[in-house]
Amino acid sequence: MFQDALEVLQQRGFVEWCSHPEALSGLFRTERVTAYIGFDPTADSLHVGHLIPIMGLAWLQRLGHRPIALAGGGTGMIGDPSGKTAERTLLTLEKVRENVEAVGRQLTHFLDFESEENGALLVNNYDWLGRIGLLDFLRDTGKHFTVNYLVGREYVRSRLEDPEKSISFTEFSYALLQARDFQHLFETYGCKLQMGGNDQQGNIISGLDLIRKTNVAEAYGVTYPLLLDSAGNKFGKTAGGAVWLSAERTSPYRFYQFWINSDDGQVEKLLKLYTFLPLEEIGTLMADHGKHPERREAQRVLARQITATVHGEAAARRVERASEILFGGGFEASELDGELLRLLEREVPFSERPRREGYALVDLLVDCGACASRGEAKRLLRGGGFSLNGSRRDDETIDIAPSDLLDGGYLLLKLGKRRFHLVRLN
Repeated sequence: MFQDALEVLQQRGFVEWCSHPEALSGLFRTERVTAYIGFDPTADSLHVGHLIPIMGLAWLQRLGHRPIALAGGGTGMIGDPSGKTAERTLLTLEKVRENVEAVGRQLTHFLDFESEENGALLVNNYDWLGRIGLLDFLRDTGKHFTVNYLVGREYVRSRLEDPEKSISFTEFSYALLQARDFQHLFETYGCKLQMGGNDQQGNIISGLDLIRKTNVAEAYGVTYPLLLDSAGNKFGKTAGGAVWLSAERTSPYRFYQFWINSDDGQVEKLLKLYTFLPLEEIGTLMADHGKHPERREAQRVLARQITATVHGEAAARRVERASEILFGGGFEASELDGELLRLLEREVPFSERPRREGYALVDLLVDCGACASRGEAKRLLRGGGFSLNGSRRDDETIDIAPSDLLDGGYLLLKLGKRRFHLVRLN
């Protein structure tokens, strides 16, 4: 007997729609189900918006079933028009391939591709779509869909009704390509389930219809909810743009801060969707959070868990400690190692100055821009509001000593309760 993955996904808030829930639950209990989700490789990184479908695949695998992650190397050359009001910029084949490779590396943080029993598969639909001739595609796939059916799709209808937002034949045919993907995976790997976001329901149904017509077989579809923040914006979008899984696009520290800043009203839902914590543990955590919401322990657990999954345990520990330091926690100079300091270099004001003997602390404060004048620097020191590498300094006459320099020649200056400046003497 296998575990009913649909029940688990429903309990954790993943399921918005299911084509045949009772039949799919029965299938999960009686066999190892192969399921797939497609990822559009329009960038060289996935973002927070992709995490719900990724976690859905990860849960399926943990429950004994087999996940397929489909990188849309073929469909990505066209772009999914669902939810879009204008044509996408077409990517080159080379760029799409680069993005597919990058996305595959990120998926290894969530899926086990090595398991002999239910190892995940990463497939690229360019491998089969790129080989299909136009006439074959029109005969074998296109003949099963009427224009009336395609025009009835919401995203097609909205574009046709607005002359300034017309839709090309390229994007008009996208649903047929995705349906062909499902048919190919069904026939090649026995894949009986496609999952995706709410905006994919129509495309998923197209695949179900094609399999029913060509293979005289039943397949299934599940969609996940569209998650919005408290302001009604698409979750994972910030003033600075998308929150990416790539450390180069979104630093692990800023990634961690994104989750720390989660609203109290959403944090339980986010814990269920974005972590592997048992529901009982989440319930206990939320009960404690309800008594002391000011401690934000639920947010810290959420941020720590998902940052560790995406960036690794070591990175999660560093950014958690950096967050504690920058938001009022005490610290010792001995814990400011090179990796933590290089992390802080990206998150606080940073300056580089030439190293020299007899460098007065007052002069350093002015030279690096932390203080506007020597007078301001002296007043800061006399007032007791300054610390160097975690140690309070109030003598306005002292010089920077060689023993003050941290790994790499860094000095961490704290001015008042929350203002920091990092200096490197070289």
